[in-house]
Amino acid sequence: MSDVRARVLIVADNVSAKFGGEAFLPLHYFRLLRERGIEAWLLTHQRVQRELEEVFPGERDRIHYIPDTAAHVALANWGDRLPGRLNDVTLSCASTLLTQLMQRQIVRDLVARHGITVVHSPTPVSPKQPSALFDVGAPVVIGPMNGGMTFPAAFAHQQGLMSGAMLALARAASNIANTLLPGKRRAAALLVANPRTEAALPSVARSAPLHHVVENGVDLRRFSAPVVRSIDDAHVRFAFVGRLVDWKGVDLLLEAMAMPDVSPSIELDLFGDGPARASLTELCERLGLAGRVRFHGFVPQEQTARKLRELDGLVLPSLYECGGAVVLEAMASGLPVIATRWGGPADYLDSECGVLIDPVGRAHVVSELASAMTRLADDGELRRRMGASGRRKVEREYDWERKLDRMLEIYSSVQTSPAQAPRLIDVRRENLTHLPSIPAPANDVGSQEQREPTRRTG
Repeated sequence: MSDVRARVLIVADNVSAKFGGEAFLPLHYFRLLRERGIEAWLLTHQRVQRELEEVFPGERDRIHYIPDTAAHVALANWGDRLPGRLNDVTLSCASTLLTQLMQRQIVRDLVARHGITVVHSPTPVSPKQPSALFDVGAPVVIGPMNGGMTFPAAFAHQQGLMSGAMLALARAASNIANTLLPGKRRAAALLVANPRTEAALPSVARSAPLHHVVENGVDLRRFSAPVVRSIDDAHVRFAFVGRLVDWKGVDLLLEAMAMPDVSPSIELDLFGDGPARASLTELCERLGLAGRVRFHGFVPQEQTARKLRELDGLVLPSLYECGGAVVLEAMASGLPVIATRWGGPADYLDSECGVLIDPVGRAHVVSELASAMTRLADDGELRRRMGASGRRKVEREYDWERKLDRMLEIYSSVQTSPAQAPRLIDVRRENLTHLPSIPAPANDVGSQEQREPTRRTG
């Protein structure tokens, strides 16, 4: 293992708290590295420049951007016309690869200029998606990846025939794509979050050194449990936090809220927005839940953290959730969690801190959601006990500080020395094109920031 202190370049398409999802991951890595005084730089897309300049005002000289080209805009506009998962494996994937190809030139220059010893690409988290980050003059670490997801068999119809066929085709072609763009098979380390993701790696990439590292973590300074949580069995509030899209199962949750045996004293707060909001609002009214269900729209993470401490439980009935960071955030806030036994939530939860529901059919999920909410609503001591257990588990296994400790071990095991890095680049200097000048954000960058980041479809 090298004893050279790491000089790290974080490379990602989207780095944003506003986008949420996987776009949060590179932001956390850069923030924590700089808080520890570690030399680190960030390379991302111009669409998030305005936000990052506000979040890191003292780090502007360490953050670099690639411009928002006409091709990026066209791919985003065309992708908006496709079903979400079909866009993920076609135009959104193409946009990410375009970004990486443009980044690759800049990575080489930054490695040479700053003596970078490790290049870390935390996203995209899909194990199938190829990487264009290779031969950049420093070892490349990719991940943690988290994917290999399918819908539960009882809900496979929700994927749609066209989206399902295109997803299957994209996965089948992943070996070819990862051969043509060999970033993953040439990586110094591939990081996977679970055995499901390891099994989903393209076979040509499995020769790279592999490490198991949890994908999500929690900032325990932001998400903290109340010293004493008040118990009021006569007025119990559950929350859903996430994008309002079909696979999140919010329609199942609303139907469960309307079951006859669910007490009217049980209320639901929905934090998030998305294309399904109109249909869910209509369903809520049709089920007679307007007085018990509140739609809050998008709420920034710092506000969400405060809101969670006021609630009694989280419900995430998602049918296609590779990660589910909100589950960990709720656990860190001392809340019991109800979720489907599928994907990321099933990796995080156990019977000590939550209730897992087998997604074996629509009627079963609705009935079990209603039963779980009723059980927790009727037993304040059970809520308190589960919440305390979840908090302990997060502190033990999912604290971002512990996660960074693990990442620094991996950086140390793969990195080159700063003195070597420029020489590796100098051999290729004559092959480099001049770096593009980065213009100031256009007036419409704000609208670009609202684009949805790549989801986990690998």
